[in-house]
Amino acid sequence: MTETHAGPGPIDRAVRTYLDHLGIEKGLAKNTLTSYRRDLRRYRQFLADAGIGDLDGVTETTVTDFLVWLREGDAEHPALSASSAARTVVAVRGFHKFAVADGLAAADPAAAVKPPSPAKRLPKALPLSDVEAILDAAGAPDTTLALRDRALLEVLYGTGARISEAVGLDLDDVADLTGEDSDHGAAGTVLLRGKGSKERIVPIGSYARDALSAYVVRGRPALAAAATSSTAGGALFLNARGGRLSRQSAWSVLVKAADRAGVTRDVSPHTLRHSFATHLLDGGADVRVVQELLGHASVTTTQVYTLVTVDNLREVFATAHPRARED
Repeated sequence: MTETHAGPGPIDRAVRTYLDHLGIEKGLAKNTLTSYRRDLRRYRQFLADAGIGDLDGVTETTVTDFLVWLREGDAEHPALSASSAARTVVAVRGFHKFAVADGLAAADPAAAVKPPSPAKRLPKALPLSDVEAILDAAGAPDTTLALRDRALLEVLYGTGARISEAVGLDLDDVADLTGEDSDHGAAGTVLLRGKGSKERIVPIGSYARDALSAYVVRGRPALAAAATSSTAGGALFLNARGGRLSRQSAWSVLVKAADRAGVTRDVSPHTLRHSFATHLLDGGADVRVVQELLGHASVTTTQVYTLVTVDNLREVFATAHPRARED
């Protein structure tokens, strides 16, 4: 698409009026106004190349074709990413909506044209070997804080808990680790309080149970003794002063353990949650079971992890099957 420089027509005048409205009446920042001006300049050029000289000549198909062109590009204009194309379409939609409200056009052809959704970023899961190395590093050497750190990370990975759910655990939320059921659930489970105060009972495996048991028996009493008041209450995970462990401190526990383990990837508490879900699906777990364990309201949210699993399968197939490679 080549640029032309025709004199100001109805569309040019309407765009100028809209930009004046954004700058003077809406008070948009200079950089934001510059972005709008650039996006609408591209749109005006597209309309000019299509032979459209006034707003009443623009249809929904015209705006849709413009969006397609943004995403595909041409010899002179590189294709835009979904986020950049979406920003441009937002500017166009705002322009047409203003034109109708200001009496510059009879109809809004862009109202039904939705900006493209940005590509969904796949969660990054750690290989099991990296997770195990981090857990081992958290528990060494065998000190009071190391007992807590190992138990915390074992719970995060062993239950898929959010960091807020883990540090929000109370002693009473952990069913008896010795094998007896409790008021909250069967032995070997924890009661997690998720978003919107929704509760769910999640099982924990033997590694997390053992780590929790060691911490509760040998680590937590020493930390609780350091408290100068009852601020900790019945909190499960305590800091060195006997208070409830904060999200920031829990995050630091993981980062330091990953560093000691020599794991070079960026890690966060959510990384362990992603790894929990991905490893379950890789092991054959049903996506709806994983949904319940993660506390997702919709299975659609959980299904993003199935994309990771498919990628893993594809990679294994490409490297292992004798007829998968061209060579």
